[in-house]
Amino acid sequence: MNRLTPQTGTGLLLSAGQTLTVVDPTGGQVSDFFCFAARDHGEWLSNGRTIDYANKVFFTTGDTLYSNRSQPMATVIEDTCGRHDFLLTPCSQQTFDILYPDLHGSYHPSCFENLCTGLAPYGIEPDQISTTLNIFMNVWSEPSGELHIDPPRSVAGDRFVLRAEMDLHVGLTACSAEKSNGGVCKPIDYEIG
Repeated sequence: MNRLTPQTGTGLLLSAGQTLTVVDPTGGQVSDFFCFAARDHGEWLSNGRTIDYANKVFFTTGDTLYSNRSQPMATVIEDTCGRHDFLLTPCSQQTFDILYPDLHGSYHPSCFENLCTGLAPYGIEPDQISTTLNIFMNVWSEPSGELHIDPPRSVAGDRFVLRAEMDLHVGLTACSAEKSNGGVCKPIDYEIG
């Protein structure tokens, strides 16, 4: 296993047929996942297409993640947690400036920054990064549509395994937003198989 220390991220190549196993080693930690078709960065992970085709917002074992071109990008082949978010964008410096007024103007590590850094070696520009699959993130809504972010339901050792359906350039983080992680940011482990 490889380890992402708290509030960091990485970029990696995942070939078609390979698996990416994301593990929460201590419990209660989110990992942001985003990907592009390695052959053409104009094709990327689409939460909208994925939600449309599945007719649901929570994804688990057996579900397919689609691209903006309606092509299967990855399939969830194992999920021991059962609750993940595919509605919210990766936290950014602006997230902290707008939603956390006490931090306004102060630098804060962010998933967006970590995704940008991890994917830059593949030639991916920041404006190409969109809504992430937030593995282990516990987001739910009121009947009114108001969203809530509760601590992740993941416990130590929970895992989420994706199989690539095409060659992918992947960005992965150990989420930097304390609120999303029950108040404390922790590491994330991952492995390519």
